[in-house]
This record gives sequence, structure tokens and C-alpha cells, in this order.
Amino acid sequence: MNALLAETADAPASVMRLILVDDHAVVREGVRAILEMYEDVEIVGEFANGSDALDAAAALAPDVALVDLKMPGISAVETIRGLRERVPTIKVMVFTSFGEDALIRATLDAGATGFLIKDAMQDDLIRAIRSVANGQPYLAPAAQRQLMDLLRKPGDAHESLTAREHDVVRLVAEGMSNKQIARKLNLTEGTVKGYVSQVLAKLRLQDRTQIALYAVRQGWLNDSAS
Repeated sequence: MNALLAETADAPASVMRLILVDDHAVVREGVRAILEMYEDVEIVGEFANGSDALDAAAALAPDVALVDLKMPGISAVETIRGLRERVPTIKVMVFTSFGEDALIRATLDAGATGFLIKDAMQDDLIRAIRSVANGQPYLAPAAQRQLMDLLRKPGDAHESLTAREHDVVRLVAEGMSNKQIARKLNLTEGTVKGYVSQVLAKLRLQDRTQIALYAVRQGWLNDSAS
């Protein structure tokens, strides 16, 4: 049995209000079809991106959010943080088609309580949602293994950055605003903001100043790729 899963997966005493945040309509439809079979779950909203979910969160007051790891627009990390700001009692489970250790760590740092791979069986899905709704963490076995590997190498956090995130760190350190970085890298300002949020989560930093100091310590301002 999952080591981080409660010994029982009984349904909560009351109906849990759940929102789905995934850019693939077929995924949302499939999850809805499964969850509508259970009387203790009520889907109160579906969203194709994090921004729309944040706009509606306070009014919907969901108990649980099922959030895709990879979506266009703002990142899953920023979406999770925003949901927790708007609905402090919300529990978040990340739902994805793949596992990536750095992103697992980043979403958990942002406040996610669970992580489930999309190929999970129907019973695993409802068990995970009930566990998270009850305030008990749930990590899919694949996510557990990758997270433990990452925790064993705390000094290698910078290695988890993607090439694009590395570029963003370097440009932040050069004093560029999100708008200037977006223009430089041919991205939208919202996408750059998402990258900055992911970098903060991955490196466990608090603000852009700390990003700049980190880049200086790593010697990235002298990067020949700049």
C-alpha cells in the first residue's frame, strides 16, 4: 500500500466540492464521468487553464482542486499558490501524464497535497482524492521514488532547471523585467512570470533579488551563452 496513503480511504462525511483544471477537454470529461459515479464528490467547475480557475475559485469555494502539471499560460505552481491564497482551506492534487522530479518538488512546495499519474486506475483516483480531501498526503509510487531521489541530492537543485529557466534566471540577474525578458526570449509576459515562479519554487528562493544573487554565486552572468 502507498506509504503516504492513509490506511483507509473512506469517503468524507460530507460531499466534497471539486474543480478540474486541465487544458485537455477529453481528460476533464473522462475524470468527470468517473467521479460522477460517487455520491461524495460534486464537480463544481472545470477550467482549461490556471487563470480561469483562479478567477472563479473564491466564488466556488472548492474543497479539492485536481490540477494538471503542464498547461498553457500560468504554471501549475503559480496556479496552486493562487488557489491557496483565494481558498486557504483548499486541498490540491496534481494530475499528470508523466512524472518529473523537480516539478513534483515544486508543486509540493507550493502547497499541493497529492500527486497522481494519469494512467492510474479508477479506484486509485477516487482513493487519492478522498485522501487529499481528508488532509492526508497522497503520492503515486512513481512520484515517491523521484521525490526521494531529489531529496537525497539537495545540493543539486540548480540541475533541475530547464535550459529556458536557466535563461530566465540569467536575465533576471541582469536586471531585466518580465516584459523585457519576454521580448528577449520571444515569449509572453505571462509565460515568463510562470518561469520565474517555477524557478523560485525549485531553488527555494523568495524573490527576484535572491534569484539574482543565486545567479551571481553560480557564475551565470559570465555564461558564454548570454
